[in-house]
Amino acid sequence: MWEIFDRLIEGIPSDWVAEEVVRGSSYSFVRSHGSIGIAEHRVYDYRMPVFNRNMEGLPLIEIAGCIKSWNFYEASIGLAAINAYYNHIETARAAGVPIQDSLHVEDRIYDPFIMAQNEVRGKKVTVIGHFPYISTLLQPICEISIVTGEIPQEGDFPLSATDYLLPESDYVFIGSSSLIDKTLPRYLKLSAKAVKRVLVGPSTTLAPALFDFGVDDLSGFVVKDVDRAVRLVKGAENGKIFSTGQKVAFKKKL
Repeated sequence: MWEIFDRLIEGIPSDWVAEEVVRGSSYSFVRSHGSIGIAEHRVYDYRMPVFNRNMEGLPLIEIAGCIKSWNFYEASIGLAAINAYYNHIETARAAGVPIQDSLHVEDRIYDPFIMAQNEVRGKKVTVIGHFPYISTLLQPICEISIVTGEIPQEGDFPLSATDYLLPESDYVFIGSSSLIDKTLPRYLKLSAKAVKRVLVGPSTTLAPALFDFGVDDLSGFVVKDVDRAVRLVKGAENGKIFSTGQKVAFKKKL
């Protein structure tokens, strides 16, 4: 079950260092090599952390190991460290992720649900996570089931429904918080018969290794305005994290 996480950790160069580590109210970030990796956290968790020393100045690969923590706040730091490497603009571009040079790019261009509208028409679709405008975009054109764990909205399914919904789904969109709570391997196994499985959200790791485990598309985010992103996470400025970079779509090569 740890294979996915081990591959992500092992792919980080040993000479990358965690220069700054911050856990804000909604996001964590880790700074390295002139940029930051972010990870969203929505699960309030008070289990004892296992990493009880100063993380700043340590090798990024060591901090990335926190992704295995069952304290989900701590795990978000681990994912932020992983993303500090894979979602760094230079790393992502080298892997083949299309990233435009301009600071601001229209989000609709790479929005996973807008991009999928023609493909999922008339199909069975399960979305794990209640994303903004998801009902408006997909409900009129496909048979959609939305699974939400923490704050379900009317009509949403509980997490336990994934055992029944995913094996019957043609298309599956999995929220990137599944990396933090370790449910991603299970979701991928349950949805093995799906035509396409997409990992979605600002915390999505843009690592080609994820394609080896059954993910078909990675819909993520790269930070371009690092200073503003840092202020937003710290609470020094109000705004949306997506205003500090670009949504990206990274597809598995056929």
